[in-house]
Amino acid sequence: MNIFVNRSDELGQLNAGLTDRHGGRLVASVHVVAGTAGAGKTSLVLHWAHQVKDRFPDGQLFVNLRGYDPGEPVTAAQALQRFLRALGVTAAEVPQDVDDAAAMYRSLLADHRVLILLDNAATVSQVRPLLPGGGDSLVVVTSRSRLASLSVRDGAHRITLGTLPEPEAVALLRAVVRDYRPEDDADELAELAHLCARLPLALRIAAERAASHPHMRLDELISDLRDESALWEALSTGIDEEAEAIRSVFAWSYRALPTHSARLFRLLGLHPTGEFSLHAAAALGELALSRTRQLLDDLVGAHLLEQNAPDRFQFHDLLRAYATDRVQSEESADQRQAARRRVLSWYLHTADAAQTWLYPSEDRLPLPEPLPEVRPLVFADYNAAVDWSEREHGTFLPAVRDAASNGLDQTAWQLATVLWFTRPPSSSERDWLEAGRIGLEAAARQEDQRAQRRLLVNTGIAHRALNNFSEGLDVLNKAVLLARSSQSRSDEAQALNLIGLIHLRRRELDLADSHFVQAMSVFRDLGDSRRTATALANIASTRLSAGRLPEAASVIDEALAAHRALGNRGGEGNLLRIAAALRLEEGDADAARRSIDEALDIALALRDHAREGFWLLTLGDVQRAAAQYGDALISYQRSAMLHRRLGDRSREALAWRGTGQAYAAMDRHGEAAAFHRQAAFVHRDLKDTWQLALELDHLAAAVHTEDPEAARAHWTEALTHLTPFTDPRAVSFRSRVEALVTRSDG
Repeated sequence: MNIFVNRSDELGQLNAGLTDRHGGRLVASVHVVAGTAGAGKTSLVLHWAHQVKDRFPDGQLFVNLRGYDPGEPVTAAQALQRFLRALGVTAAEVPQDVDDAAAMYRSLLADHRVLILLDNAATVSQVRPLLPGGGDSLVVVTSRSRLASLSVRDGAHRITLGTLPEPEAVALLRAVVRDYRPEDDADELAELAHLCARLPLALRIAAERAASHPHMRLDELISDLRDESALWEALSTGIDEEAEAIRSVFAWSYRALPTHSARLFRLLGLHPTGEFSLHAAAALGELALSRTRQLLDDLVGAHLLEQNAPDRFQFHDLLRAYATDRVQSEESADQRQAARRRVLSWYLHTADAAQTWLYPSEDRLPLPEPLPEVRPLVFADYNAAVDWSEREHGTFLPAVRDAASNGLDQTAWQLATVLWFTRPPSSSERDWLEAGRIGLEAAARQEDQRAQRRLLVNTGIAHRALNNFSEGLDVLNKAVLLARSSQSRSDEAQALNLIGLIHLRRRELDLADSHFVQAMSVFRDLGDSRRTATALANIASTRLSAGRLPEAASVIDEALAAHRALGNRGGEGNLLRIAAALRLEEGDADAARRSIDEALDIALALRDHAREGFWLLTLGDVQRAAAQYGDALISYQRSAMLHRRLGDRSREALAWRGTGQAYAAMDRHGEAAAFHRQAAFVHRDLKDTWQLALELDHLAAAVHTEDPEAARAHWTEALTHLTPFTDPRAVSFRSRVEALVTRSDG
C-alpha cells in the first residue's frame, strides 16, 4: 500500500504515527477489529487522522474512491460534488464541469486548514482534481498503485507501507487462534504467514480458517494452502507476490466452504453494490430467509463478508472482485441472468410496496407478479417504508444501471419509474436524475411511449425543483407531444400542470394560470378528483402571488376539502400553507398561525424536508408579523439549512430574505443588509428578476438611513427589473418604488 502526502512538514509525524501502529503491539488489535484486511492499513491512516484532528480546526474530508472495486469507481467529479456540499455549497451551485468544480473547491480551501483523506485511489485522474493547490490543508492519498506522477508533477511525498514484519504477522495469527489451538508451532505459524505474504487480510482469513478447524494439524492446513498457491502460480503470470498470496488465500478459504455457502458467496458478486440486506441475498440465492441467514453467518465467520448492521452485510472490495470472478467462472450465463432478475425483481416490488406508503395517492405502475422465488418486503407503516428507502438509497442508481447494462430494459425503466416515488423524502431530486436518464433510454429502446411519458414528467419535476427551468420545459414539452400523439389526455394534463408550475416559479403568472386551467379542465372531464384538487391549489397559489386575494380565497376551501376527502396529506398541507399566507395578508395572524402549524405537523409526520423547508418560510413570516423575531430567525435558519441540503438556491435565498426582514424589524439594519445582499446575489445569478427586484427593495430600506444614495440606486435598479410584470401585485409594487425614487430625488 502506498500513501502520498502533499506537505513534507507533516511527513515525519505521519510516518512516525504509522510506524507506531505498524510495528507496535497494537497492530494486531487494529486488524482484528477491522476484520477485513485491506481496510487494515486504511485503518492505520484513519487512526492517525483521529489523533491529529485538533491540528486541522476546519475539519476533515474523507472519500473512498473505490478504485479497485468491481463496480464503478468514484470519479473526481463525484468526489468534488460530495466535498463541495460538505463545504456548504448547495447541490445546484456545484459546477457540472470538473475543472470549474475543482477551481471552486480550491478557492474554498485556500484560507482553511483541512485534512483531506482520499482512500483507495486507482488512478491519478481520480486524485489530481481533489488536490487543494496552496494553503495549509493536508492531503493523504492511499493506493495500491505507485501513482508515480503524483510525486513527479504534484510534489507528493510517498510512504510505502510494506507487509507486516514476520513477528507481527505471527502475533496476529496467534491472537486469533490461541483460544482454539494454543499448541501451534511458531515456525509453522511463520510458514503460514509467509504463504499469506504477511498481508493483514490474508492473515485474518487464514487465521479464521485455522481456528475453525482446531483438530486439524497446522501443517495439513499449510499444505492445503501451499497446493492452492501452486495452482495460482500455474494459472497466472506477471502477477506480483502479494496478489498471488491474496488470491491463494481467497481460493483456499472459498474451496473450504460448504457447497451452498460457496454458491451464495459467488452469487453475491452479482449484487449491484458491495452492500446488501439479508432479504436481497435471499433473492439472489433463491433461498429461504432462515437458510440465507445461516449461510451469511458462515461467510462472516470465514471473514469473506462483514456484517455492518442487523441483517446488513458488505464485501471488502477485493473479496467482491473475487466473488464476481467466481460467479463468472462457475455459473452459466443463464444462471447469472436468472439470479440478476431475482434480485432486481426484489428491489422493484419492494420499492412498489414502499410507494404505497410514501406516495399513496400516486398511480402505481402496473407490474408483473414477482418471480416465484422472490419475496418482496411489505411495510407496516409510513416510517418503516422511509427507513427502508433511506437504507437502500445508495443501491437505487446501481440497480437501474445494472438492469440496463445487462439487457433488462423493461426492468431498468420500471425501476427508474418506481424509484422516483421511493426516494427518501429528505433526498434531493438531483439524486434521481441519472436513474431517470437511464430509464428513459431503456424505454426508448423498447419503444414504450407510456413509459417515456412517465419518465419525462418525473424528469421535468426534478428539473423544476432544482431551478433548471429551461431543461424542465424542454422535457415537459416533449411529454406533451408524446401524450398528444397517443391521445393520452391524462398524461398531457399532468405535463401541462407541471409546465404551469415552472411558469409560476418564473412569475409568468398569466401563462401559469392558463396551463393550470387547461389541466384542471381535463382532469375534471376524466373524473380525476385528486389531480383536479392539485390544479385548483396551483390556481390559488398563482392568484395569491398576483395579489388577487378574493379569487385565491374562492378556490382554497374547495381544494382543501377535496384533498382532505382523498386523504392526500401532502396536498392538504400545501393548501394550508397557501391559506396561511392568504390569512396573513388579510391581517388575521391567528388564523394564519393555526394553518401553518397544521401544515408543518403534516410535513414532520411525512419526514419530508422539502415541504418542511418551504412551509417554514411562511411560519417565519407569521412569527415576524407577530413580533416574535427570535422564533422567526430560528424558522428561517432551519429553512435555509434544509434548502441548502436539497440544492434549492432560490428558496434558500428566500430564507435569507426573511432573516434580513427580521433583523430590520429589530433595528439591526447592518445585519439585515448583509442577508439581503446575499439573497440578491443568488436571485441575480438565477436570473430571477422578480425576486431580485423584491430583494433590492428590502436592501434599499435596510441601508437608507446610513446611505440614501445607495438606497436610491437599489430602488432605481429594482424598477428596471419590474417592466415585464403586469399583475396587480407587481403594479402596486412598481408604484410604491417609483414614489420612493421620486421622494429620494426631492
